[in-house]
Amino acid sequence: MFKTILVPTDGSPLSQKCVASTVTFAAETAAQIVFFYARPTAEPPYLGLGAISDPHLLQTQNAALDDVANRVLSAAAALAKDADVRFRTCTRAGDQPWRLIIDVAEQEGCAAIFMASRGRRGIQGLLLGSETQKVLTHSQIPVLVYR
Repeated sequence: MFKTILVPTDGSPLSQKCVASTVTFAAETAAQIVFFYARPTAEPPYLGLGAISDPHLLQTQNAALDDVANRVLSAAAALAKDADVRFRTCTRAGDQPWRLIIDVAEQEGCAAIFMASRGRRGIQGLLLGSETQKVLTHSQIPVLVYR
């Protein structure tokens, strides 16, 4: 059926439920999972007239964003390990998570994308459309949406 499944996760409760369900599915079907975290890019901080407020702030922001990605992916990996499911993890940085999801799914040779119906995007998601909706609209790979 599906040999490799991409599971984008942001650590939100619904996303964690999707991860758990996908791990169960993969255990039953001998599928491999690629857990993916779309990391936002850190913007260089400026303080008026282009002066940088702290030369190490961008480095600190990137380290904090990497830490969040590692925590989210580690939680997903722990579930897969407990179920004896083959997996790998992947993180990419960018401001269009839906595009990153599709790109990684294609690059990793995934047969399907399993993702939650909504994540942590808040009011911006309501105004601009959810990342899930964008993946559904643009992906050539089948998408299963967990609600």
